[in-house]
Amino acid sequence: MTFLWPDMLWLLMAVPALVAVYILLLRRRKKEALRYASLSLVKEAMGAGQQFRRHVPPLLFLLALATMVVAVARPAAIVRLPIRQQTIILAMDVSGSMRAKDVEPNRLVAAQQAAKAFVADLPRGVRVGVVSFAGTAAVVQAPTQNREDILAAIDRFQLQRGTAIGSGIIVSLATIFPDAGIVVSDSIYGRDARRPLPLDPGSTPEKKEFTPVPPGSYPSAAIILLTDGQRTTGPDSLEAARMAADRGVRVFTVGVGTPNGAVIGFEGWSFHARLDEETLKAIADLTRGEYFYAGSAVNLKKVYQSLNARLVFEKTHTEITALFSAAAAVLALLSALLSLLWFNRIL
Repeated sequence: MTFLWPDMLWLLMAVPALVAVYILLLRRRKKEALRYASLSLVKEAMGAGQQFRRHVPPLLFLLALATMVVAVARPAAIVRLPIRQQTIILAMDVSGSMRAKDVEPNRLVAAQQAAKAFVADLPRGVRVGVVSFAGTAAVVQAPTQNREDILAAIDRFQLQRGTAIGSGIIVSLATIFPDAGIVVSDSIYGRDARRPLPLDPGSTPEKKEFTPVPPGSYPSAAIILLTDGQRTTGPDSLEAARMAADRGVRVFTVGVGTPNGAVIGFEGWSFHARLDEETLKAIADLTRGEYFYAGSAVNLKKVYQSLNARLVFEKTHTEITALFSAAAAVLALLSALLSLLWFNRIL
């Protein structure tokens, strides 16, 4: 715990002084009690319990004063607080290698089940969007609070060829910032590439200038990117991660499958799929996110449970003056109530 005004802690020196004053007052009362014919009669009248009770209210009041002084010094500590996450984008790999059965029943089904459990545990106020990527990327479900729509979107995944991790990140960013002028086609295909024109000319977002912000500084959205392979097409994954970092969006990466790779058969042809952990770790580092490896369906569910805890609560260094002020008020009130209850006076 740290203090924003540590010099105010010198006021705690008043507490020993108050203890000394209290002892002096007790001695004065003892001298007055000697006027009785027998001091033993006074002690017998008070009883041991009564003698103990007489010290409780002053002790509580001194604790209240000490706590109040600590509050004046403005203490700060690292605490877990709800974060202001409003939008989470699930960017999920639907490449052919996701049919591999090293994660039972297969990688795709295990990922779908874990993602749906993750969505079910999120607070209702969090909006969730779903992006799928293979040879390119597409928005399967725009950010919404409707859990049924999100679960249905996850169930609609169709396996395709290719793995464009960068496309998945860029489309996720465009989904988070629909008015930021991110031209997805230019980022994915290049400015001079031939591609279909949009049906509505006005649907192409206008490029807007933006000022980069520190990585991980955007608190209202995050991307969870799951893949089981390495980039085979599309924009460079790290360049896409830098786009996310410049906008302050954290990307949490989840790797499924075997890092050593496996031969996968898909639509009459086979290929060697290998999990590119180095790139996934680099994406997470660039964006101030975190990388997770899931080698089984059980581990994958645990990963999503861990992500849920990280995205709902986070450790933050914040001022906790209010807690100490409340504790001081409670102690002072308790001291006064006990004094009234036992002695019909306040201290």
